Amino acid sequence: MAEQYQFPDGFDWGVATASYQIEGAWKADGKGEGIWDRFSHTPGNIHDDTTGDEACDFYHRYEEDIRIAKELGIKVYRFSISWPRIFPDGTGNVCEAGIEFYRRVLECLHKNGIKGAVTIYHWDLPQKLQDRGGWANREIVGWFEDYVKVLYARLGDLVDTWITLNEPYCSSILGYWLGGLAPGYHDYSAALEAVHNLLLCHGTAVREYRKSGLKAEIGITLNMNMSYPFDPDSKEDAEAAKLNQLQANNLFGDPIYLGTYPEELFTYLKKKGVVLPEIKDGDMELISQKIDFFGLNTYFTDHVKKDPSVWPLEGVSLKTGRPHTDADWEVNPQGMYDLLTWIHGRYKPQKLIITENGAACNDWINLEGKVEDPNRIDYIHRYLMEVHKAIKAGVPVAGYYVWCFCDNFEWAWGLSRRFGIVYVDYKTQKRTPKESAYWYAGIIKQNGF
Repeated sequence: MAEQYQFPDGFDWGVATASYQIEGAWKADGKGEGIWDRFSHTPGNIHDDTTGDEACDFYHRYEEDIRIAKELGIKVYRFSISWPRIFPDGTGNVCEAGIEFYRRVLECLHKNGIKGAVTIYHWDLPQKLQDRGGWANREIVGWFEDYVKVLYARLGDLVDTWITLNEPYCSSILGYWLGGLAPGYHDYSAALEAVHNLLLCHGTAVREYRKSGLKAEIGITLNMNMSYPFDPDSKEDAEAAKLNQLQANNLFGDPIYLGTYPEELFTYLKKKGVVLPEIKDGDMELISQKIDFFGLNTYFTDHVKKDPSVWPLEGVSLKTGRPHTDADWEVNPQGMYDLLTWIHGRYKPQKLIITENGAACNDWINLEGKVEDPNRIDYIHRYLMEVHKAIKAGVPVAGYYVWCFCDNFEWAWGLSRRFGIVYVDYKTQKRTPKESAYWYAGIIKQNGF
């Protein structure tokens, strides 16, 4: 007989999305330019030369999407606020149309019995703030404070869960150092400055939230992966893997939960000539305030080989021959269990929500009008088995959100990668739930499999 995987009562089964990836309507109703508008309109930045100008047109079709989510039994719908839709110039005048749009979305979710999990910042910085230095300018802490105060005052009565930042690693290391994401820079010292300012903004958002008197939970979403040595018997690979994990995981988790940056990483980087961020009195206390949950995004593992030619960490992540998704990410479910138990052991969060996990697949509508995506079902199934195992081991996982609800604009890959459990025909905007959507609906109904 097949083993039963039953999840805790009240487990939050959800889906995740993000504003720039689904909304479209990039200039509608007074919205300002964001860094992703600028980045995607710059030739050569996006794999298939598409933009998020229309994406899934969620701005005009949110009611249809929420209706589909209700039909699938989704309990939580995670979405993000577009900062330039609220402050077209980054600061100053509030765009009322933007506030009203998000109020309508939240009201529609509640009308359909779905909780709204709101991400305050999911990468779409107003371009006018980028022109003033963006995340590398410490003044952004004040700009962010003004932004969150408006959100709490104008939307707080409708939000069920707040997430301060999504994947600050990507906004900083990928945006300012590796350059594959907006704003597309290559300056490691600026990336570290961005790390610190992002975390200060997180802390500011939490502090202002506690002052607001609102009662919903607030946390942060960090993307983390386990790093393993490519050659388990190589001391050099083990050292490279350790540094990789310190940068990917500890650089963000340690300040938030332990009130300190990883000393080993900073000592190493200083020797490499990296300029470390200036840490002022009170900074670490601000960053490390108590939060209600740890949000985790994870998809794959890193297998790191020592490579002295790769500055500054001298390591490169290589393929191991495992199956891989259409995003070219290797499938390694064991990494989910290892990561959850590592987080639990190091940070002891009172609650953990997997705010993103899923697979890109090469999907199409078949002759019967269906989208059969067995690989996605298999991927989610395997990863959920590891989540269940971690819960049994004592990790307080309280929810799981599939990335993503519908196919969308996947950042630098444009429209070329499909992660959704709902298929989107970008020419007609027709939505077709995939087989994985119906399978997931069954899991939600049974609270397990």
